[in-house]
Amino acid sequence: MKNLGYLFAAYSVVWLALFGYICLLYNQQCKLQQELEALSSKLKLKRD
Repeated sequence: MKNLGYLFAAYSVVWLALFGYICLLYNQQCKLQQELEALSSKLKLKRD
C-alpha cells in the first residue's frame, strides 16, 4: 500500500496521454473534414 501514490501517478500519466492523443486525432479529423468540404464545393463549381 505504500506505493499507491506511484500507481496513481502512472495511471494519471497514461490517461492524460490518451486524452491528448484523442484531442490530436479530433483536431486532425476536423481539418480533414474542412478540406473535404472545400474540395467537394470546388468539384461542384466545375461541374456546373
